[in-house]
Amino acid sequence: MSQSLRQPEILDIARREGRVTVEDLAARFGVTLQTIRRDLADLADAGRLERVHGGAVLPSGTSNIGYNDRRSLNAAAKAAIARACAAEVPEGISLFLNIGTSTEAVARALRTHRGLMVVTNNINVANILAENPECEVVLTGGSLRRADGGLVGTLAADTIRQFKFDLAVIGCSALDRDGDLLDFDIQEVGVSQAILRQSRRSVLVADRSKFARTAPARIASLAEIDTFYTDAAPHVDLAARCRDWGTRVHVADPDQPDR
Repeated sequence: MSQSLRQPEILDIARREGRVTVEDLAARFGVTLQTIRRDLADLADAGRLERVHGGAVLPSGTSNIGYNDRRSLNAAAKAAIARACAAEVPEGISLFLNIGTSTEAVARALRTHRGLMVVTNNINVANILAENPECEVVLTGGSLRRADGGLVGTLAADTIRQFKFDLAVIGCSALDRDGDLLDFDIQEVGVSQAILRQSRRSVLVADRSKFARTAPARIASLAEIDTFYTDAAPHVDLAARCRDWGTRVHVADPDQPDR
């Protein structure tokens, strides 16, 4: 495959999987490691990728990647994370699910739970859980973000403050080595902070691609989260901090089949 065909395919793989490695790409395309390194260098010089040890990731910035791209990114990992999270959600509780493709996966995993009251600012979550007759669904108000079906702003936060949730299930756009949960939209950050304040327990659902990304706005620290569901062990420094904070890390197996 020529360079002109190979590099767009490398970008497609990065969008689907969050990162690419030199060895994997060389095996996929049947070329040398040096050839792939040149491709990644070209793409990095063009601002399309950022080089990291052993490969490259999507570039950091102040805006998120497209919602449809995020839906297909690490879909198997998100499904495994969602199954692990849902398996530990008791029936008959109140919970909040916020904006994001990972929380949508959790909603799909909760379609057979009974006696739930789910409050959400995610229209997609509401539509998914509408299939569960044993689940009461409450939508916050707020300004509709057409790109992803999210409801944000003061009205959303005001609705949240009327509740005290047994559990909050939230996602984030990025997670740095200090354990800070990050996002791109300052309005969404304010809503997420209100969710955490109004919840007795909170969990984070975030796949491994979030370790390789960054975003400009801080939501909270993993120190404020009870359980972190992911598909890969965090960096050793962050894992040690989680132990110190009492934040449980649950690593789900994407290869585990649906039950």
